[in-house]
Amino acid sequence: MFHMKKFWLFLVSLLIGAGLFFWLIKSISWQAIKNALLVFTGWQGMVILGLTFLLSLTYIWKWKEILKGLGIKVSFRDIFGPYFAAFSIIYFFPVVFLGGEVFRCYLLKEKKDISWTKGMASVIIDRVLDWTTNLLVIFFGLIFFLFTASSLPPTWGLIFGGVFIFGAAGTSFFYFKVFKRESLAKFFLRLISFRNNNTEPFEIEKEIFTFFKPKKAHFWKGFGIAFVEEAIIFFRTFLLVSFLGKNITLISTIIINGFLYLATIIPIPASIGTLDVVQAFSFGALGFGAGAGVVFTLIIRGAEIILALFGLLIFFRLGLNLLKITSFKSHEI
Repeated sequence: MFHMKKFWLFLVSLLIGAGLFFWLIKSISWQAIKNALLVFTGWQGMVILGLTFLLSLTYIWKWKEILKGLGIKVSFRDIFGPYFAAFSIIYFFPVVFLGGEVFRCYLLKEKKDISWTKGMASVIIDRVLDWTTNLLVIFFGLIFFLFTASSLPPTWGLIFGGVFIFGAAGTSFFYFKVFKRESLAKFFLRLISFRNNNTEPFEIEKEIFTFFKPKKAHFWKGFGIAFVEEAIIFFRTFLLVSFLGKNITLISTIIINGFLYLATIIPIPASIGTLDVVQAFSFGALGFGAGAGVVFTLIIRGAEIILALFGLLIFFRLGLNLLKITSFKSHEI
């Protein structure tokens, strides 16, 4: 029953995204999109793909340093496969809440004998660092947008403002609790009236507290790598919009990236539809044209899908290997 529910959520979200995408495409010239997509077939496309792959390597680097901060030493190669396998799950099946993160922890436990507690703490820390830097970009993007764009419909303003306030409040609450060393697990378990003798949530929380210590070097190194990720995304956006023949500025780049993060919050496979609509709006408001916004998302999505398919191959390979290991262990018993 649970798996069927997830399947229907995936199907409905995909249909909603596809509906939004084709509704948007109807109002834009297919020829203009076709001409612009030629960018992705030449050396410019290879540059965008290369930057997207570099971004993934930076994500792996950050995860490696987080694990190191938790007292676990692993090589880059050890977590290369688990990262890309998990990325494919998150990208194609975002409705499976924490599905990719759980798979990352499972692989760490099976391949490197890393405890579930430390593995889960590492992926939560990873997400929090990303959310923090993303929210900063969203904040400045919205501020710059209000002063740059010609107009912002009230409905869009409420949606964007609401999403940002909700995210900022959640992240601020997390840091407030963590820096004061007050239990988040106890707060949420009490909030949902959940009673269980399982101490695992508190053990994971303890590991998170270990990492988030401002006096520790690994804390600042994690944040530093997260900002390197933002710099790569910034450079990729700046280059791609320039390749599309638009006169982009540094402020416009921050605005576009802010809208990029806002759109990806909605759990739709590959952000189909949502990202296209949001970027069509932002590009149109910035004077670049809605069509350029759609082309921008198609090229970014194309690069990400290539990497996600690569991750899917790793996912199946690792899955088969784990199946063999599990089968061997059961025979030994």
